[in-house]
Amino acid sequence: MSTLRLADRNALVEPESDPLRVVRQWELLGVSRSSFYDEPVALSEEELELCRLLEQQYLETPFYGSRRLTVWLQKQGYCVNRKRVQRLMRQLGLEALYPQPKLSQRHPEHEIYPYLLNGVKVTQADQVWSTDITYLPVLKGHYYLVAILDWYSRKVLSWRISNTLEVEFRVAALEAALLDYGKPEIFNKEVTTWVDWYNEERSHQALEYKTPNEVYRNSKLTLKELQS
Repeated sequence: MSTLRLADRNALVEPESDPLRVVRQWELLGVSRSSFYDEPVALSEEELELCRLLEQQYLETPFYGSRRLTVWLQKQGYCVNRKRVQRLMRQLGLEALYPQPKLSQRHPEHEIYPYLLNGVKVTQADQVWSTDITYLPVLKGHYYLVAILDWYSRKVLSWRISNTLEVEFRVAALEAALLDYGKPEIFNKEVTTWVDWYNEERSHQALEYKTPNEVYRNSKLTLKELQS
């Protein structure tokens, strides 16, 4: 019963029963006397207008929390405080989008890859690449920056910026680095999985929708046939 909404639980109560049975029904359903007899009050015209404005502004600035939305409404000429805005946001199901804590914690079912740089001396360019993602706060929101670097020269080989943590912008940075500099001996961190995916699974329109590995192997076979 706890998964039902309060209104649904209230609807299950049979008020015509014996008063003691009604009390027992409240206990079993987790309903209080006040909530059962409370008549919901419809939103006023002003609050309906506030809800419309909040939804409209939220679509434009989903990173605005109750503080910013309160200030924004006050600038529009509405006399509201933060508690009222918070209540309306709860009713509308609105919540500010922002980087949550513990984003870097791995999933317990994710595979742990070995650290490939134990005891390795980096002595030349393109021997080891590394990648990382950082958070860039800006005036009206935030962005994520992914960069791929060469460990020996400290050169930034490629970078991309996105307002989400979707995989596309990370793959785009990897593609650009591979296109301009070829494949390194070692990729630090999780990028090794991207390289495997890029070479073995990603079909390219420019390659007639074949994977790089397919084209590479076919090219080697063709070369052997011509030499024989």
